[in-house]
Amino acid sequence: MRIETDFLVIGSGMAGLSCALKLARRGKVAIVTKKEKAESNTNYAQGGIAAVFDPTDSFSKHIQDTLEAGDGLCQREAVELIVREGPKRVDELAEIGVQFTRKNDGRYDLGREGGHHIDRIVHVKDHTGRDVENALLEAVKNESAIEVYENHTAIDLITEHQILGPYNRAAQRHCWGAYVLDDRNSNVLRVQSRATVLASGGCGQVYLHTTNPAIATGDGIAMAYRAGARIANMEFMQFHPTTLYHAEADSFLISEAVRGFGARLVTRNGQTFMEHYHPMGSLAPRDIVARAIDAELKKSGDPCIYLDITHKKSQEIKNRFPHIYENCLYYKIDITREPIPVVPAAHYSCGGVQTDLHSATSLSGLFACGEVTCTGVHGANRLASNSLLEAVVFGHLAAESAADFARREAEHYPAIPPWDESGTFNSEEWVLISHDRMEIKNIMWDYVGIVRSNLRLERALSRLRLIGQEVENFYRRTKVTNELIELRNLATVAMLIVRSALTRKESRGLHYTTDYPRRDDEAYRRDTIIEKKEI
Repeated sequence: MRIETDFLVIGSGMAGLSCALKLARRGKVAIVTKKEKAESNTNYAQGGIAAVFDPTDSFSKHIQDTLEAGDGLCQREAVELIVREGPKRVDELAEIGVQFTRKNDGRYDLGREGGHHIDRIVHVKDHTGRDVENALLEAVKNESAIEVYENHTAIDLITEHQILGPYNRAAQRHCWGAYVLDDRNSNVLRVQSRATVLASGGCGQVYLHTTNPAIATGDGIAMAYRAGARIANMEFMQFHPTTLYHAEADSFLISEAVRGFGARLVTRNGQTFMEHYHPMGSLAPRDIVARAIDAELKKSGDPCIYLDITHKKSQEIKNRFPHIYENCLYYKIDITREPIPVVPAAHYSCGGVQTDLHSATSLSGLFACGEVTCTGVHGANRLASNSLLEAVVFGHLAAESAADFARREAEHYPAIPPWDESGTFNSEEWVLISHDRMEIKNIMWDYVGIVRSNLRLERALSRLRLIGQEVENFYRRTKVTNELIELRNLATVAMLIVRSALTRKESRGLHYTTDYPRRDDEAYRRDTIIEKKEI
């Protein structure tokens, strides 16, 4: 089956939905999403959107906080872009129905999180992402130019590789859509588009412990790499310092806004420790807090540390953090009376598909926005609540750029062959998929975590090479399923992270290695670029 559309958007988080809404003014839009529409990293975002609204705040202060958190690797132009565009985009979200928490005088109620020196987090209590996504979904539902394909998994982008053969030497590669698996009936569709936008989110599922939903398997990054797009800074995986430590909680996120509200990180004995690691104490940037917790746990041998907010009034806590309060209470932890046991978990990828300031990738006709990208905003460490800000700003830019590209380019598609599954068969050896997936997650957690070394990285690389080859061989002789596609993508992304980490022989931001414990601006104040030359 073939679908022709003006614009293909892969992903249904904040970046993809906001982009699709604006593209709908310019033509037909197809949104491809793996699961139900509300399942995305956006939906799990508790904190909010960083933006300048307080009269004592300024663009320059927000820019400076972002640059400091990014540890010398942010692109200033990209940072200035999202900061200056931020208030306008937040107001747009309010206009489409997002009920941001406000003060009695109608102004936004602004919170504070780690790395920010002033209150600037626009939020909906502690469930901002969920409310933003619901409002966007409602707007999409009412837009006749948008068709949403739920339970559809993108397999690969359509480029010269499929049209001219796997060994073409095209000077400029193009993207004309994607092959997409309809999970419900196992059919593979050709979705042809005049412009394609990747908004498929992050890759937290490559790690054993993560705050990300099950669908965050790095699909967009892996597809773009296989198509020949430039991938940047994959070594910078942000570990959120505080996820609930409970056997059944599945790394439930305890928002950084809790620390911004006054919570303190303490040991089992109730002693604070962050003052020994950073002047901002418990409100230090995430990379520093995560490493400090890691160091304290190794020192004490304890399985977790604690986040204590019991000194605040009970009703204040319940009003500000109803979602966190209710979830912790479900696990018999009353956060108004006792400290919350927490540990770090993989949370956000600061690297991804490299884009310019207009959301364009190195592939003609392919644009990207959201966590799948490396825009230059986050550098070596993302400042808290800059992720949703980047998503909505670059979602807007991706829509403008994709529409402009489609207007300039010819409307005729090249002859795109149907999906070829000749020589494949239905395999009953699906146990291999679950074993390989778990092995990848364990390798990444044990060897490519918060603290790294050459020995650990080399060991990870040798094992991942074997798994990657096994998975690719299995993929080529087996009919595609969602599980197999995800496994293939996880194996690809894991390799990209390790290769990037081995390339950066210094410690900077989220990448800390015991072999090179210092920052080296002379040699490594640059992005780590990986590009597949032969496709």
